[in-house]
Amino acid sequence: MSAVPDAAADALAEYRPELRPHVLLSEALLQGAATVHLIKDTDSGGSFRVGPKEHFLIARMDGERSLREIGEEYAREYGRRLDGARWQQILRMLGSRGLLAGAPAAAPAAPRPEPAEPPRRGLLRGSVRLVADADATTARLHRAVGFLLAPGSLVPLLALVVAMEAVVVLNAGQLLVDAWESFTNPVLLVGIATLLWFSTALHELAHGVVARHHGGTVAEIGLRWRLPVIIMYCTVDNYLYLGSRRQRVDTALAGAVMNLLFLLPFCALWLFAPLDAATHDALGALLLLGSVQAFAMLIPLPPLDGYRIVSQLCGATDLAASTGAYLRLAVRRDPAAAAYPRRARTVYLAYGLGSVLVLVLIIGTVVAAARHLLTV
Repeated sequence: MSAVPDAAADALAEYRPELRPHVLLSEALLQGAATVHLIKDTDSGGSFRVGPKEHFLIARMDGERSLREIGEEYAREYGRRLDGARWQQILRMLGSRGLLAGAPAAAPAAPRPEPAEPPRRGLLRGSVRLVADADATTARLHRAVGFLLAPGSLVPLLALVVAMEAVVVLNAGQLLVDAWESFTNPVLLVGIATLLWFSTALHELAHGVVARHHGGTVAEIGLRWRLPVIIMYCTVDNYLYLGSRRQRVDTALAGAVMNLLFLLPFCALWLFAPLDAATHDALGALLLLGSVQAFAMLIPLPPLDGYRIVSQLCGATDLAASTGAYLRLAVRRDPAAAAYPRRARTVYLAYGLGSVLVLVLIIGTVVAAARHLLTV
């Protein structure tokens, strides 16, 4: 009587599941009190979260290992075996999402309905794509300038950036005066603002080029406006799924580094070229404001690049929200705060205190700058 069930169980145990080629898995990330992994199907755009045990199983579905072999690895790791019902539940879940080879592809996630009129592209706010194929455009840019990412090129450039910033710090007082006076000259102000805007455009493209260098995909390059502000944007579609934490940090850091590299030729002119006083002062203002712009992007608060970097260094997702939730519990001495793992408590407390310290330093810098201008 048990021959048929036994045969079915043996067939299930020998099944060798394989994820579809475009399924991406993230490393372990803190979210609240839990550790999660992100899974994304780049074909449909759908993504979801699973726990470490589910990730352990899914990551081994390579078409080579059978469920029996995966189950044995799972038993050695977690001390228990999965029965046929649990395996079928997991396979149904993956199959329904179109993640397994041979399963029907999932429909695109959250399709955008065709609007009767374009409400998001008005006079005051909106966005528009600049290129039809952002990934191909970024690939061409990478072929043109990717050699600069090699250590032999990048290290000397970074050394020049460090030297430039040392010059800026040593001359900060005079540069601050130059920047303040530039605001009274409309022509110089427009020139400086134009160069800074161009720097922000290069900032966005740098994110895309470095992501492409690390195997990433760029979904969109375009313009976004919230009048009077108009900015360029570059969306890296699979940022959280790049191969390593260092690659993700590099991608997030690329924009600010590009802002500083952009200033190098202007610094050389300011230091060595025979310029009239007005042009010399304008270049000084550009150096100071451009440096401030670059380092402002590294402030570890959402949605800035610094927040992405700190999130990666902490190995966390939704870091600001998780920190806020934990600190509210800790301040109320809620027992739920003690249930957080030690690593989560350390990360959230450090990020909370660090954020306060950064804000205090920013306020102190602004006050010091204002005092300097008032006493000159």
